[in-house]
Amino acid sequence: MVINRPDYISKLEERRENGSIKVITGIRRCGKSFLLFDLYSRHLCEAGIPESHIVRVALDDEVNAEYRDPRKLSEYLDGLISDGPEMHYAMIDEVQYAISKEELRDTENPPRIYGVLNGLLRRGNADVYVTGSNSKFLSSDVRTEFRGRGDEVRVLPLSFSEYLPAHGGTAEEAWIDYVTYGGLPHILSFSSDEGRAAYLTNLMDKVYIDDIVERNGLRGNVAIESVVDVLASAVGSLTNPTKLANTFASNGMGNIDDKTVRAYIDYLKDAFLVEEVSRYDVKGRKHIGSPKKYYYEDLGLRNARLNFRQQEETHLMENALYNEMRFRGFSVDVGVVNHSEKDEEGRFRRKQLEIDFVCNKGSRRYYIQSAFAIPDSRKMEQEQRSLVGTGDSFRKVIVVRNRVKPWHNDQGILVVGLTDFLTDPGIIDL
Repeated sequence: MVINRPDYISKLEERRENGSIKVITGIRRCGKSFLLFDLYSRHLCEAGIPESHIVRVALDDEVNAEYRDPRKLSEYLDGLISDGPEMHYAMIDEVQYAISKEELRDTENPPRIYGVLNGLLRRGNADVYVTGSNSKFLSSDVRTEFRGRGDEVRVLPLSFSEYLPAHGGTAEEAWIDYVTYGGLPHILSFSSDEGRAAYLTNLMDKVYIDDIVERNGLRGNVAIESVVDVLASAVGSLTNPTKLANTFASNGMGNIDDKTVRAYIDYLKDAFLVEEVSRYDVKGRKHIGSPKKYYYEDLGLRNARLNFRQQEETHLMENALYNEMRFRGFSVDVGVVNHSEKDEEGRFRRKQLEIDFVCNKGSRRYYIQSAFAIPDSRKMEQEQRSLVGTGDSFRKVIVVRNRVKPWHNDQGILVVGLTDFLTDPGIIDL
């Protein structure tokens, strides 16, 4: 099954031959390799680029194991990219395989692969693309080594709008499968729920967890798996390393202190399994340090980790909305609005109200509230209170689970159904 991803093709085309190294990052199995080696290569050929000018090297393939040595990789590429003015397109998949553990531990000297990539750019006739499944490849040190010439394209699992036409069922059927098994492209090739579940469980245990353990030199899987499980259970809930460490201590795992938890969360973020979301004081115009929220990059992996228990659709819907706004290129925070109201005794009480998502891109801002259902005016009042409390004119949207005709309430807030929101990016501008 070929799933076209035009948004990402457009991003790559915008960066084509821009003198930068295009670094395509994302969780393993999200479709980075297919995007680059198949979809984008086909796009280049259709634009008139000869196949011989497209050089592909998949470093995670054992056939190419020798090219994990940066020196041999450089020699190989030099042999395929001829001298002359014609542009060649060098595509290196899973480039972190060319960075040794010793190089990762060496804080004084950069890994040699950076020199190879910069050398390709200096040729003048090589447009360079690499993929990576670990964000350490894009640390501030790496950006320095690229001398400001690294250009990231972040690839996520399939959005619902990409998933729906490939699913083949109704929007409702597709949503139930999507919120259960997630958006990793290969999940659509399975014909049974048992096959999907087994694939995701094996992927989580044998690829993601084992990779994190090996890459970070951990002494076994138990501690990191505990952090993974707690974050999976607490999707959309405020937490911090100290609170998590106390939870482990109460369960007889006092060896996992807050510093260890913080390090493990960073490992999960590096592997693109989870994203950490800060709180933002809307009126104070500042970020709040702790606690924070954590969302899973792919709902199927989150559910597999919990053996497909804890299927609270309210939390999963919130996670899906977060992922959707990230897919659309927005930076996303959790909003906080300070509010004063009288209690029963007539005294003013200060209260913090929450906006699920404050979404920013350039000068655009949207406030998004995830509301599973709004059965009456009381629930509407509850959901809109924080939105009204911002006191500004940015667009405000409440997304409900059931399908409704989009409408604006008396406060000017757009109420829209989940499926329409996920499949029509322009609907929030109604």
